[in-house]
Amino acid sequence: MTTPEPTPQEKALKRVLTVSWLDGWSLIIIASLSLLLTLVLGELLGISISLLVLAAGIIELRGRRALKRRRADGMQLLVRAQLFLLAVILVYCARCLGSFDAGYLRDQLVPELRQNFLTLGINFDEILAQFELTVDELVPLVHKAFLILYGGVAIISIFFQGGLALFYRRKTQLVTQALNITPGLPPR
Repeated sequence: MTTPEPTPQEKALKRVLTVSWLDGWSLIIIASLSLLLTLVLGELLGISISLLVLAAGIIELRGRRALKRRRADGMQLLVRAQLFLLAVILVYCARCLGSFDAGYLRDQLVPELRQNFLTLGINFDEILAQFELTVDELVPLVHKAFLILYGGVAIISIFFQGGLALFYRRKTQLVTQALNITPGLPPR
């Protein structure tokens, strides 16, 4: 006797449970490691961001647990977790992009780098000369790298977190139907 083919509703529920488990635990692990590092460094903003990302992971796992308990409102939690995480990432990127200070880089960070490299027996100015750069030419390059890094993180997050929120939103009807008709939930 063959087992019946799962319905589209059952497939959607199983996929949502799998994706939410993977994403929720990924967020929790990454946020926890980040939190430990920022605690050691004493970085208040990093601690705050880590805690907010940790909260998003917990919300996602709570949504998953609600679905496993046959509560359709778990889908709303999954969508909200992604939108919350997206907002956290975008605000962080905007803050970082807006906080770039060329004067600080030139007047404080470069001299600090020179000193740190000297303790290692490396001449920072020689490194710049090898790349045919001066400090005044380095600052715009660092600014471009800054824009590319945080702009890239923002764009990737819009696609990833936004896409995951849309995925959950689009699966809501199928998952709700599965919860109403499926006697047992798929594992995991």
